[in-house]
Amino acid sequence: MMMLRRLAFACALPLLLSGCLLVPGKFVSDLTVNADRSFSFAYKGQVIASDPSENMSSNEPLKADATPEEKAAAAEKAREKVAKAKEREEKNRAIAAALSKEYGYRSVVYRGNGLFDVDYAVKGMLTTNFTYPFNSDAEVMMPFIAIETRRDGTVRVRAPGFGMAPGQGGPTGGIPMMSDPSDKAEGIFTLTTNAEIVAQNQEDGAKTVGSNKVIIWTVGKIKKDAPSAVLRMRD
Repeated sequence: MMMLRRLAFACALPLLLSGCLLVPGKFVSDLTVNADRSFSFAYKGQVIASDPSENMSSNEPLKADATPEEKAAAAEKAREKVAKAKEREEKNRAIAAALSKEYGYRSVVYRGNGLFDVDYAVKGMLTTNFTYPFNSDAEVMMPFIAIETRRDGTVRVRAPGFGMAPGQGGPTGGIPMMSDPSDKAEGIFTLTTNAEIVAQNQEDGAKTVGSNKVIIWTVGKIKKDAPSAVLRMRD
């Protein structure tokens, strides 16, 4: 498979101002990273399209003593809101079509109101970085998971979409006037590896299952730090 380098956070702010974010809803996700750098990743469940511009916009109610001009402006604003909602639905259907063309998507179904059901699975070799999701047509840049390969023979796994970034107010880096996308995430993320675990942030640690070690993060309503681990490869 062809692996693409992803610079997910470098363009985050322009995206928030003009594009959309896909964030996880209810899901099950599994990642296997072996010491020989072979890996597999799967995500099955809900994906939610979040429009940051909606979160940043003002929704002040019309005053009882509003002037005719203010009432007219409010009516125009309401019409614009309906038009934007229609445009958003069209864009979300286009996102579903774009993702369906990408390698790894076994199924993408758009349910309406920003909700997608996806079934995604890939496997390959970690010769470079891997990020999910990303699609240039869909303008999606906020990763659920990012795997970084390093020159010292280690691999760093982070799952920004499944929790909060410590000290940064969430995966968005604390960008003001925007809710934390991880608020919508609810599910299980499992990392299986036969590599040496240099570091990880699951408080219960790794469990041994055969020749592998397994780390399970539960993502729920009470948000914790985003799952992370550092593994040493056998080079």
